[in-house]
Amino acid sequence: MKVCVVALCISGALVAWSAVSGQDNRDASKRAKNSVYSEIENAPEKARAKRNPFEQNADAVSAGKILFEQHCAECHGETALGGKKAPSLRAVEVQGANPGAIFWILTNGVVRRGMPVWSKLPEPQRWQLVTYIKSLGIVPSETADSAPKKP
Repeated sequence: MKVCVVALCISGALVAWSAVSGQDNRDASKRAKNSVYSEIENAPEKARAKRNPFEQNADAVSAGKILFEQHCAECHGETALGGKKAPSLRAVEVQGANPGAIFWILTNGVVRRGMPVWSKLPEPQRWQLVTYIKSLGIVPSETADSAPKKP
């Protein structure tokens, strides 16, 4: 009888632990999907595979900086570290993303989070923006958790 009670207690504890553990995994998955950077993961594979024609081009970095100041700094901040309206572009999630995914985000926007569609900019200018953004590098303290959230 004691063996049955012990076995029942152990199996009950395992069931409770697995339920809590599964909930933790679902919560982490939900947080990742709600991250301000989660839209990068939604870029189609075809878009991600696109290569930046201006990669490693210093002139494109300079041109991209001017475009950034004109169109992006108001929301993302002068140094792209984020602002009240938009997250840091120097976070690992952005800097580690494929250039094609960033281009896709620029082209399609993230309207539900307040980022406009930039398809009206000519394609070369969008690639210059990508080149500039990728040239900024990672600021280690910036993460999705510390980025501003949209209401």
